Amino acid sequence: MTSQPLESRGFDRPGDDRPAPDAGDSILIVDDEPGMLSFIEHSLAPHFARVETAADADTARTLARDLHFDLMIVDIRLQGSESGLALAREIRDRHQADLDVIFVTGYADIYDEIDALRDASADVLRKPFLADQLLTVIQRARERRRVAHERALTQREQDRRPVAKRIVGESESLKEIWRTIHRLAPMPSTVLIKGETGTGKELVARALHDLSDRRGSYVPVNCGAISADLIEGELFGHLRGSFTGAHQARNGLFSHADGGTLFLDEIGEMPLPLQAKLLRVLEERRYRPVGGNQEIPVNARVIAATNRDLAAEVLAGRFRKDLYYRINVVDLRLPPLRERRGDIPFLAGYFLNVLSTELGVPNAELSPWDLEQLMGYDWPGNCRELRNVIERSLLLGKPVAQLLCITPPQAPGASESALGSGPASLERVQRAHILSALAAADGNKTVAARALGVSRKTVERKLKDWSQPDNVSEAD
Repeated sequence: MTSQPLESRGFDRPGDDRPAPDAGDSILIVDDEPGMLSFIEHSLAPHFARVETAADADTARTLARDLHFDLMIVDIRLQGSESGLALAREIRDRHQADLDVIFVTGYADIYDEIDALRDASADVLRKPFLADQLLTVIQRARERRRVAHERALTQREQDRRPVAKRIVGESESLKEIWRTIHRLAPMPSTVLIKGETGTGKELVARALHDLSDRRGSYVPVNCGAISADLIEGELFGHLRGSFTGAHQARNGLFSHADGGTLFLDEIGEMPLPLQAKLLRVLEERRYRPVGGNQEIPVNARVIAATNRDLAAEVLAGRFRKDLYYRINVVDLRLPPLRERRGDIPFLAGYFLNVLSTELGVPNAELSPWDLEQLMGYDWPGNCRELRNVIERSLLLGKPVAQLLCITPPQAPGASESALGSGPASLERVQRAHILSALAAADGNKTVAARALGVSRKTVERKLKDWSQPDNVSEAD
């Protein structure tokens, strides 16, 4: 590549009130043109803690593997068939997901393609550019990182709200759950939390940790969300070179939970070979990283949760009997929302207050008709589905009853034929709600299930029960 000679102007202008770069930042510059590489390096070196350069993609990969960088400046087109776009994605995927990237290019014909990356934490500079232009883009990247960090802190603070304020209700069944939580929290025993999807199993697990005397971290993991070939490394960590792509050693979740609590959500989804290794850890309190020979002691309390009937899974050969008895020291069953309908108004009010603040929209009140329909609906997705309905109501500015596809109560003088012959049955209400979600998702069961806060299997089972013509999408 060729470009015009560039001057370093505007970086240290007297009276320039633009904020200076963070002297603690480290930068990786990747460009196969020696003049451009030298220009950027000499322009930025006085202002950053470390500036590393790479004239090709392989050198950049090695540096990214061995060192941490806050920012990468990379040419879109490198020597041979290498692409700066692909290189940036690779380094983010393998080494540092939050790496800020600035792309530079002298080719106008691919500028639109690069511009599409602005939403992916990337900026673009057209060659030729001045040093002060580069500084401005760096400041923009730093500001984006600062905002993202503040959002993460805000979310973390929300997650740290006392769990007692997030488990909402006044039913006798919920009070009994709280009594059980207080009895079990100080104990080191393994607990198995059972309940349908959306009943609040993770909140109970977090309460057990928060009310204990454990000072280590609470580490949650969804066993069904990690592929079978990766979950062992996620739990136990791995050594460098232990498998293809293991470019550096990595601690596992058991290590992070040492002195604290490891929450294994949906443990029924765990592959059988890994179940045997988990059993050994629970019995011996030691684990071995993937590719390692040395066992590492661990002091982590394990709390597991499932929406499956694990006893039936044992009989079917899908879950180990010995592991089932090992984790089922104490089981805690969470009732579905339909079994504690008296808590629905409390939950709805809580979600309205919390979500209106999080979304930055005006709060709303539930009408008697809204409450009647909320109490009458069966809630197959439980508290999670209720939360989703309240959120959609706030975002769309529509009454909850309208989102549940319920006809308003008959007005005085209205004909019975116009409004139906009577109140909608629970089955009709549920059917209308699910079919409405399917229509909004263009027939995609997976998207509809996600919007409803239920599993895809629940949607499929309901459609089968209703003998609904299967004209919906099978796409995941």
